Amino acid sequence: MADQNDMNSMIIEAYRANAGVLGEDVAGGHFVGKRLVLLHHVGRVSGTERIAPLVAATDGDAYLVAGSMGGAPKDPDWVANVEDGPEELTIEVGDQTLRARATVVRGPSPEWERLYGIWAEYWPDAKEYETHTDRKFPVVRLEPVA
Repeated sequence: MADQNDMNSMIIEAYRANAGVLGEDVAGGHFVGKRLVLLHHVGRVSGTERIAPLVAATDGDAYLVAGSMGGAPKDPDWVANVEDGPEELTIEVGDQTLRARATVVRGPSPEWERLYGIWAEYWPDAKEYETHTDRKFPVVRLEPVA
């Protein structure tokens, strides 16, 4: 787990230093040209604020992230933290910090199919992740609020 935490810390630091643009020098260039959001959430057991850097597609003015965890057999902890946490949370998009309403959508359902389709098209690695598990990755719709 320390390796993933170290990687996330490196991504977050580079994200903030470059207004959300990640280059070839971060994570082997895996995120070049892709939009990420930094999702702030509170651990439901620890009560500790955490930040998850996540690939984000758009749906109108909203951002879509998915709990894929590379195709792991279970959802990442941040999904349950968002489900059990307040409806509104903080996200960082580029150089902006926003409040957003979070809605977790689980599949299968027509809305999940639509949202997951948008995210998977934006993030081609999704197709490979799907080969590692039978679970449907939850999608979180993050709608900025005034």
